[in-house]
Amino acid sequence: MGMLYYGTADSPVHIDDVLLAHLKVVMLTKLRRGESFTVAWPHDEHSPSGRTTLWIAPSIALRFLFDSPEPAALDPRRIRDLADQVSRTGSLSLPALFTPAVGAGYAQRSVPARHPRQGTSLSRA
Repeated sequence: MGMLYYGTADSPVHIDDVLLAHLKVVMLTKLRRGESFTVAWPHDEHSPSGRTTLWIAPSIALRFLFDSPEPAALDPRRIRDLADQVSRTGSLSLPALFTPAVGAGYAQRSVPARHPRQGTSLSRA
């Protein structure tokens, strides 16, 4: 389980290493171009109901930490699906990335999340 530190937040967003590696490529590509966007996900059943949305902008610090010392194998189709979604909508909606209608060539799973006040967790179920 990797971690994404966003801005000055003390607690990270916990994200599966493979998903985090793919998000990193897409996020850094957008930021390198000076493009801002959002990343959103619903809270899981163990958190208060609702959803979290982060505004990702070049001026806000991001730090990616991975549990595995080896880089995850990247799936070009998955990166393309993420990049297409954010290009079309201006947002990455994490649960929508793992529905059966998207990217049949890679594992499709829901992305549970935890409320930010309790620490946030995004992982493949």
